[in-house]
Amino acid sequence: MLAPGLARLPLSRRDWAIQALFLGLLALVAYSAAATGIANMRAHHIPVDFSFWNEPAGFDIDQHLIAYSAASTYGRAFFVGLLNTLLVAALGIVLATLLGFALGAARLSQNPVAAALAAVYVEITRNVPLLLQLLFWYNVVLEALPRPQRSFALPGGIFLNDRGLYFPSPVFAPAAIWVFAALGSGVCLGLALWPSAKTRGARLFALAPALAFPLVAFFAAGEPIAFVAPVLSGFNLAGGMKLLPEFIALLFGLVLYTAAFIAEIVRAGMQSVPKGQREAAAALGLHAAQVRKYVIVPQALRLIVPPLTSQYLNLFKNSSLAVLIGYPDLVQVFAGTVLNQTGAAVPVIATTMAVYLLVSLLGSAAMNLYNRRIAGVPH
Repeated sequence: MLAPGLARLPLSRRDWAIQALFLGLLALVAYSAAATGIANMRAHHIPVDFSFWNEPAGFDIDQHLIAYSAASTYGRAFFVGLLNTLLVAALGIVLATLLGFALGAARLSQNPVAAALAAVYVEITRNVPLLLQLLFWYNVVLEALPRPQRSFALPGGIFLNDRGLYFPSPVFAPAAIWVFAALGSGVCLGLALWPSAKTRGARLFALAPALAFPLVAFFAAGEPIAFVAPVLSGFNLAGGMKLLPEFIALLFGLVLYTAAFIAEIVRAGMQSVPKGQREAAAALGLHAAQVRKYVIVPQALRLIVPPLTSQYLNLFKNSSLAVLIGYPDLVQVFAGTVLNQTGAAVPVIATTMAVYLLVSLLGSAAMNLYNRRIAGVPH
């Protein structure tokens, strides 16, 4: 609240008139600029609408999570690029969070070697530009991988070479719907039992339906899910699923870079918990793991989540650097290829900016709701 002497006074009619005049002039300038820009673009035959949206794109995209071909429309290409961006951002956030929390805990470890190694990693990674790290992973590490004929064979039918990471792809029979139904039922039952599970045995019992139900349904339905492993065919691998080298380089770069910042956030949050809290917990007979789980982490999260939100948003926006290593994300596909072919600069760039803005605002709102929940702030 404002101090009594600084209380906000009601605006007079003169003040309202001045503000209305200012807003009117601002709107007039904006309208004049927009009208002039549209007139100039039309004079030079530059598209200013989305009439290109349903036209055939005429180009291929190496990685697509939905059906796409060169005969697909520009609108379809937009959604392919968007899904590719969301895929790398979602995986990056999960992996960066896990690695960041592990590094943050390592920095506070009583083991001097672990603490020193974590500190060296954090200081080096945070102070090298992300673009250079992406180029390093793409041009130095992945380019040094062998050709498909000499691929690294990993367990589980997985192969790694300079054309990407290949792994078995699932094939579903119609009866597979029963397996997924059993999985959903098991998860729902486990969630219902989890709040009352206070001991380790009870928690394992709560998790059991999510594992047992689909397993029983899998064999009862005659094993309706199979996997097709990639095999060498000519000069490349055929079959299975493939992750592009550009995707791997982008994911590695984003995860390792963002995890270094998350590690410092976690370290600062855990160190903010007063020493007396630890001593009181130890006096009650809690061992080190219990102190971290029940005392330190719940209090530290209240300080960790707000800056963690910024790192998640930074990772999502930094994924636009994919264009520099050729990963077909939203910027490379829509604001790159589609823009070059259609010339519709304003609609394409405005749409791309709106997507990044909307996803960032939604992500920020979700994290704010979570922060309110752990901080005990009423909605």
